[in-house]
Amino acid sequence: MPDSRAMKSYAVYIMASAKNGTLYIGITNNIVRRVFEHKEGLIDGFTKKYNVHRLVYVETHDDVGIAIQREKRLKEWQRAWKINLIESQNPDWNDLYETLNA
Repeated sequence: MPDSRAMKSYAVYIMASAKNGTLYIGITNNIVRRVFEHKEGLIDGFTKKYNVHRLVYVETHDDVGIAIQREKRLKEWQRAWKINLIESQNPDWNDLYETLNA
């Protein structure tokens, strides 16, 4: 039986309220579930309060430590760097949620 720890994947993601709007950076081991929770306002907090429901950037990591480190670094970045990162992969700021199950 394969080691289930080896098959884990962790997503570092950025949500936005709109193009160039309020940004939220997070990490999860289940991106589909977590973005659904943000979109539906199931968890009280920043994304619910500021209507941050558009998934605009995702990167995955196999190592949780690397993913946590990446999340912390992105949170320290200047806003312009975050916008450039988003636009390098998603220039129109499309909601990537629908592409997660594709």
